[in-house]
Amino acid sequence: MKTSFGFYTIFVVLSSAWIAYASDPSQLQDFCVAVPDANSAVFVNGKFCKDPDMVVAEDFLRQGLNNAGNTSNQLGSVVTAVNVNQLPGLNTLGVSLARLDFAPYGINPPHTHPRATEAFLLMEGTLYVGFVTSNPADLNQKNKLFTKYLNPGDVFVFPQGLIHFQFNVGKTNAVAFAGFGSQNPGTITIANAVFGSDPKINPDVLAKAFQVEKNIIDYLQAQFWSNYN
Repeated sequence: MKTSFGFYTIFVVLSSAWIAYASDPSQLQDFCVAVPDANSAVFVNGKFCKDPDMVVAEDFLRQGLNNAGNTSNQLGSVVTAVNVNQLPGLNTLGVSLARLDFAPYGINPPHTHPRATEAFLLMEGTLYVGFVTSNPADLNQKNKLFTKYLNPGDVFVFPQGLIHFQFNVGKTNAVAFAGFGSQNPGTITIANAVFGSDPKINPDVLAKAFQVEKNIIDYLQAQFWSNYN
């Protein structure tokens, strides 16, 4: 009985330790400014670290978010990202941000951020936003949609990995800022990934998946799909 209890205790401790270390570790230095080469650098979290003695204040600075982005595209929106690829000082810090500009009736189409939750702050205009839950455990239920109309000063949160969107329902431009819980949240634009991949997904697969005729898939795959951040 004593031996069984001891084994059980060890099992619980080891299980707890596994759970405790099942996420990204905390940073072990003040910062790790990303550099594109390995000279005198250490590879940490997807980037090489700049020699701390060579780090300067400009490594932590990104200017220009006061300037509107160019929304002259088929979506009528543009995302100006500030993640580790634009601001090297963000490396290992676990945060990033973006400015989003919308022309009237512009849309940031359904997409996901696989590595981050998004906190979205509307500064100007009126947006219709929402996200859809993952597949429910009960097969009789459907994915649930959460939506809101946002006005200036409103904040809306999009949980990590869930499909979400923003649509300008106003007659004027809209401006928003988003914060992310990752230095590089990543973006998967659903339509682009499904219909604009290279090489293309077999249209028979998509026709079966979407329960439509193959000619509809052929039409969609023939469109111009431009990637946005």
